[in-house]
Amino acid sequence: MKLSSLLVIPAALLLFSAEGGAQDVASVYKQRCAMCHGADGSGNTAMGRSMKLKDLRAAEVQAMTDDQLYEVIAKGKGKMPGYEKSLGADTCRQLVAYVREMGKKK
Repeated sequence: MKLSSLLVIPAALLLFSAEGGAQDVASVYKQRCAMCHGADGSGNTAMGRSMKLKDLRAAEVQAMTDDQLYEVIAKGKGKMPGYEKSLGADTCRQLVAYVREMGKKK
């Protein structure tokens, strides 16, 4: 196998289950967040536009502290549900890191 064909996933973007397996945080984002926030975080979805969601890549969102982002993801805000109970605190922190990565790609 060629080295160039290997997919490199930053350790900060992997979730580890109790069984010891790794799950890509991108799949969690896709399952739980993309419906409203869009695959790219732009909020450019029917639901995102109707709720006037901010672009997760925007300077305003990226200027939030990790703790502030965590609070929104874990506890919810407005019509957005909190995910701490269903996903756990560690996964919510991984989603904060994922949002940070989105900000670097804009």
